Amino acid sequence: MTRRAASSCPCGLALPYESCCGRFHSGQAAAPTAEALMRSRYCAFVKGDTGYLLRTWHPRTRPERLEPDPGMRWTGLEVLGSSGGSAFHTTGTVDFRASYRGGVLRERSRFERVDGAWVYVDGEFPES
Repeated sequence: MTRRAASSCPCGLALPYESCCGRFHSGQAAAPTAEALMRSRYCAFVKGDTGYLLRTWHPRTRPERLEPDPGMRWTGLEVLGSSGGSAFHTTGTVDFRASYRGGVLRERSRFERVDGAWVYVDGEFPES
């Protein structure tokens, strides 16, 4: 693995964590698109940041608490497509494949804006 790849953000973009998803996790910035939010949420799963996951979940569908599997090791993210979700939209969807040690999760996530900020609503799990 190259030095650049080793320091890249877990979301798959070739930026350091601090200037990619880290700025969303810390609250320095808000995800500008549904895809950016989805990538930052994947990264939060990788890092175990349940606070960020709950903060970016739609109040209508958010669970009371989130207890991730401590044995889960996420290994990669591939965005397969998206619709809506830009600065000009109020809703969006992102279709992605997230790999973990021993398998793959495929999801089509739905996002909405709440008070101007993108939040995760829910997802469908199409067959890979």
